[in-house]
Amino acid sequence: MGRPIDARGWYFEVEDITTPATPVWLRLPNIRSWTYNPSENEETADTTTNDSEGLYEQDVMQRGAKLEVSGEYAQTSGTRDPGQAYIDNVWGYRLGSESRNRIRYRHKSQTDWTIWECTVTPGEQGGEHNAKTSWGATFTRCGAPSTEAVVPDGGA
Repeated sequence: MGRPIDARGWYFEVEDITTPATPVWLRLPNIRSWTYNPSENEETADTTTNDSEGLYEQDVMQRGAKLEVSGEYAQTSGTRDPGQAYIDNVWGYRLGSESRNRIRYRHKSQTDWTIWECTVTPGEQGGEHNAKTSWGATFTRCGAPSTEAVVPDGGA
């Protein structure tokens, strides 16, 4: 029987494609919670016929997935965190075919990244007077995921 893993042990990174010659992955810091929904945007076709003898039948026609991260707005000495800034100031404004980018994620105990081509929806920001400013983003996968081995000196 396997042991549960800590939710805090997950790393999330976004690819900065402003320098296309070399992929640059930017960590998303200060994540407090995240949600992965592997059936988001799933579509089915009802295949029930008289031969089904009153029992429902279906085929899955489309698969999808969504990943939502939320946490706190991050900056150091007045300089915005590069990962959050990329989402809010670059990727979040792209439209059409330009709206796609890549993210990758993994648990610290895993040796492979899961990589998605996806779109992003920047989350709301705000807070009350005795709170930290919130930050978040929702990623909707486009196509099938891929994997890539973790490079030992290539970050998390």
